[in-house]
Amino acid sequence: MRYPSTLRRRVVAGLILALTATMPAACGDPASPATSPAPVVRFNQRLNDLLPQAVRDRGVLRVGTEASYAPMSSFGPDGHTIVGVEPDLGAQIGRVLGVRVQFRNFDFSGLLTDVAGGSLDLAISAMTDTPERARTADFINYFHAGSSIVVQRGNPSGVTELDDLCGKVVAVQSGTTQVGLLARSQKNCGRRPIVVKAFPTNSDALLQLRTGRAVAVLNDLPPAVFLVNDPRTRSQYQLASTVQYEPGSYGVVVAKSQPGLREAVQGALEELRRSGVYAQILSTWHVQDGAVQQITINSSR
Repeated sequence: MRYPSTLRRRVVAGLILALTATMPAACGDPASPATSPAPVVRFNQRLNDLLPQAVRDRGVLRVGTEASYAPMSSFGPDGHTIVGVEPDLGAQIGRVLGVRVQFRNFDFSGLLTDVAGGSLDLAISAMTDTPERARTADFINYFHAGSSIVVQRGNPSGVTELDDLCGKVVAVQSGTTQVGLLARSQKNCGRRPIVVKAFPTNSDALLQLRTGRAVAVLNDLPPAVFLVNDPRTRSQYQLASTVQYEPGSYGVVVAKSQPGLREAVQGALEELRRSGVYAQILSTWHVQDGAVQQITINSSR
């Protein structure tokens, strides 16, 4: 989630309009089935051979995510099943590798440690590949997005850019790169610093905004657009502007001690990209604008 740099880009207004026009009628509802045959992928023995023996013996890849970030990963209607772009990609990665992929909900700020320590095989949680994080783990890049400012519907505080947050309370999820983005923005605030309040989950941060205890929340663009268009939340939230801050690449997190697993997952994602399955999943969840043209490692550093 979120990429630390000083870069700031303006999103073409048509991107927002396109995402708005194609949002599903309810959070997590897939698009209508296409009439043409769906693309498929098959088991790849060469990639399976790259998996650690423990994974092959277990037959399961243990994947951690923080499930409060629709449409990337969130709890479904049953309150238990994790659904979204990332679980769908994970299931297809497992199909290529010949193992089952098990998603479990974890605290976002602990995912890097859990992967490095071996309690998780992978983390797939809209985590942006940054040089700092890549010192702890490797990242297999599968998506591209930046940060947006979410405010209450009607924008009562008149927020349109980061400088408008000076002297105001902003809620954010702990451990995300939005925390760093806000810290870097403080230099423009003089004696009226942004009051940053960090919470364990994105849902906790949004509660602060919804109840008026914060004037804004910083989210990545896809979850922000999802919020402002989902019938269950669009009466409460809107985007402050069409600006996207500090775009970067999301990466599947894998321990540096597992090069075979890293190569296997990279190969599986490339299979999904070449076959069209990757594009189909992104299109189903209406986030195709974040597609990457190549599956890279550590942002090609």
